Amino acid sequence: MSDTAKVAIVTGGSRGIGAAIAVEMAKAGFDVLVNYASNQAEAVKVQQQIIGLGRRSVIFQGNVAESADVKAMFDYAEQELSKVHTVINSAGVLKTLPLLEHSDELFTRTFAINTQGSFNVMREAGKRLEDGGRIIMLSTTAIRAKMPGYAIYNASKAAVEALVATYAKELRGRAITVNAVAPGPVATELFFAGKSEQLIQQMANLSPLERLGEPQDIAGLVAFLAGEQGGWINGQTVCANGGIA
Repeated sequence: MSDTAKVAIVTGGSRGIGAAIAVEMAKAGFDVLVNYASNQAEAVKVQQQIIGLGRRSVIFQGNVAESADVKAMFDYAEQELSKVHTVINSAGVLKTLPLLEHSDELFTRTFAINTQGSFNVMREAGKRLEDGGRIIMLSTTAIRAKMPGYAIYNASKAAVEALVATYAKELRGRAITVNAVAPGPVATELFFAGKSEQLIQQMANLSPLERLGEPQDIAGLVAFLAGEQGGWINGQTVCANGGIA
């Protein structure tokens, strides 16, 4: 185990895409803080996978919608691992409903986690990352597909893409890249929940590759953006959707 490993924070890292990203970052040589909101057992499983790869890992419970939690998360990463090089914000919520059926409470929660949470992570990362670091946000291909039921979710993620494009320019002079990854439908527990087999197959067939994405498809792209070869990609939203849009 190298004492000079870079450190990555992965929010929403206990399950699905976030878990795959956390493990992939360890494979790329990073020590990893795995952030989770509520499921400690799943976060520990990811942590153990990372340790099994010969990297250091800690877990941290926190809500990205709370700026104090985000600050404490960075404090803990620096205390237990080292100065942070890369931050991947995978934490998010999705509830598909027609706009007319959204309550004030659901609207507020969606924007609190998806948009305010991204803002909190980006702001703290800008204060704390070492020069040459990476900030990677998770967006969604659903913005481009414009499917009914996704209006509020899409709006919350479109704001993230706007933040990314501008923030990359605001960090001029520090060699920090800021990008977003926009997955299409990915085979995760969150995706399958509440969907019929017919709908799942229909969404899989949207891609000319005729399958759902896998968490590893997204994790590999994130690791590329976090590495040296991704250093010339900045201020972009990169779609990983099998050609859906």
